[in-house]
Amino acid sequence: MYARASSGLITILPSMTSSGADSAPSGTHLLSWQSDYPPHKSISPPLSTYKKGKLDIRRLLESEESSERKKKMEGLVSFQPFPSSVIQRRLSTVYLTTRYPSSSSSSCAPPLRAQQSGITGGSESVSSALEGKASEQEVGMLYQDEVVSSQGIRIRRRPPTGPPLHYVGPFEFRLQNEGNTPRNILEEIVWHKDKEVTLMKEKRPLYTLKKALENVPPPRDFIAALRSAHQRTGLPGLIAEVKKASPSRGILREDFDPVAIAQAYEKGGAACLSVLTDEKYFKGSFENLQAIRDAGVKCPLLCKEFIVEAWQIYYGRSKGADAVLLIASVLPDLDIKYMLKICKILGMATLVEVHDEREMDRVLAIEGVELIGINNRNLETFEVDIGITKRLLEGERGELIRQKDILVVGESGLFTPEDIAFVQEAGVKAVLVGESLVKQSDPGQGISTLFGRDVSG
Repeated sequence: MYARASSGLITILPSMTSSGADSAPSGTHLLSWQSDYPPHKSISPPLSTYKKGKLDIRRLLESEESSERKKKMEGLVSFQPFPSSVIQRRLSTVYLTTRYPSSSSSSCAPPLRAQQSGITGGSESVSSALEGKASEQEVGMLYQDEVVSSQGIRIRRRPPTGPPLHYVGPFEFRLQNEGNTPRNILEEIVWHKDKEVTLMKEKRPLYTLKKALENVPPPRDFIAALRSAHQRTGLPGLIAEVKKASPSRGILREDFDPVAIAQAYEKGGAACLSVLTDEKYFKGSFENLQAIRDAGVKCPLLCKEFIVEAWQIYYGRSKGADAVLLIASVLPDLDIKYMLKICKILGMATLVEVHDEREMDRVLAIEGVELIGINNRNLETFEVDIGITKRLLEGERGELIRQKDILVVGESGLFTPEDIAFVQEAGVKAVLVGESLVKQSDPGQGISTLFGRDVSG
């Protein structure tokens, strides 16, 4: 047996006979996938093809092929579960055709059109094979393309065509891949984070993290600290960021000592601290987070991580985090709701970050959100405009935020007392600042410069 791919068609063909002729016994089952995509695109069917349509190729083979013919397929395909690493395969339409070769070239069963909304058409014999239940693993898959698209999420969680190793139901095969290039820096970070977390989970399974939480000091009240600072100073409470580098600015501080910087921030009047934990793009680490907590810094700590899985929340908590960041442009609503519940159980705060009106509307519709960050930096282009904060807090949105008593945090592009005054007038009661502070020779003194006066009292 061997596989052939041509013009968007993948066909499983019978083995070459001893004479070298490409022939097949009467009734041999050939499977072919046809795509609406251009011929040069490699394909892999969407999860919903298996889940919502309940398509089960394994049952199809068992119902229409003899065990003898299945043995002949050994060596070409391996029967193994659909892996979680490829749960988000994007394909608008897939055709599954069952062909029965004979002397007549027209001997072909009607194609099955499998769409993300379900499966329609097809013969009765094939339809009966589509009634199997989705596996438990497939039921847990959250990232259906239609859900992501309906919420305006532009950041793809994984390369749409997947790695060179493709999976179709129980089969695996290899095709050339094209187009697996991230469209912007945020998407690049998220794709890398997905692979990074997969490896980290293998080293530290979730049950080990839950056990480790038994020895972690109780979480501190992140939101209460910000409100207290705002009431005490009349200025936005400060979340000072411990950050060595960024993709847009490169290295911000060569003599980077995370503990010393955190202590300087606390002395200078910071209400809370944000600690970058991403290693590849921001030169941070979870070890920095733990070192700051272990050093006795009393400010509540935000784990500034690009969270794509709940496992990261437990890991951050095990390192001493009191709050985590959730980015609305990366996570669909169902993920945000689920992670909010996990944080509530763990006693942690959640800073849900938005960048535009649509993301703000989505987050405001989610129950339990208490802390919203408005990032003035477009994470796709890295352009900064502090006017975004004012725009998102105007009119009905601002009124709803006041009614729900949500604390709003202004993020990015804040360098002067005038910048602070601008976002405060727009309605923020806290600010998250990193670059303009960490680059100062004395980060603590940089806080006084930022606010135009001493706020350490």
